[in-house]
Amino acid sequence: MRVSIITVTYNVEKLLEKTILSVLNQTCKDFEYIIVDGASTDKTIEIIERYELRIKNGNFHGITPEQFRWISEPDQGLYDAMNKGMDLATGNFVWFINAGDLIFDEYTLQNIKNAYSNAPASDTIYGQCLFIDKQGNTIGEWNKTIPEHLTKNSLLYGLRVCHQSLLVKMTIAPQYNLKYEICADYDWLIRVLENSKLNSFVNQYFSKFLIAGISSQKRTKAWRERFFIMKKAFGLSKTLLSHFIIILKYPFTRKY
Repeated sequence: MRVSIITVTYNVEKLLEKTILSVLNQTCKDFEYIIVDGASTDKTIEIIERYELRIKNGNFHGITPEQFRWISEPDQGLYDAMNKGMDLATGNFVWFINAGDLIFDEYTLQNIKNAYSNAPASDTIYGQCLFIDKQGNTIGEWNKTIPEHLTKNSLLYGLRVCHQSLLVKMTIAPQYNLKYEICADYDWLIRVLENSKLNSFVNQYFSKFLIAGISSQKRTKAWRERFFIMKKAFGLSKTLLSHFIIILKYPFTRKY
């Protein structure tokens, strides 16, 4: 199992270093690390180049220069950059840890590989996730009821698995649909689960996800996008029913 870890960046000089270190400090070194930058104008590129040099100088034992690659060029947004990362990937699993997000601890990748050795037919491997703020403080969990048996129907009530705590086999990983500005990850996971045969749950934290605020305008657009995606994937009746249930539960759901 070789994992392609992908980080998408754009003007993230205050967030990127911790993300890079969470990858490079893994005890398991069987990965490649790809950074896709959207032509940053701050010090993001300087940070990437500094770690590229440190790897070349042997400062990270067991990691070779060939395992660290990056590009910087204009893109059409987050999901376009994520597509570029997959195009560059050579591993057999892909894992997105974007700027500001962290791999949970230095043993995480090794724990994932151990779990995979017990279920080598896995198409996806997924685990738990913590929410953090910009100071790295834990402020909550992604979902207290992550399904142990993940299927497409699990997504009728939202994105039940954190994107940063999900590894997907490259042979079934589709490109992100760029017509969705906010919910392309939801559409992507639905299509992954349409093609996957074995989804393996590991009851451990895989990542720490940097939570950011979303404007009311974008929240409305996200609901519209998700409704369209669900209608296409599940049909109108199931979509309306699931939204009715979500609306009933919403006042009692903790929000971060």
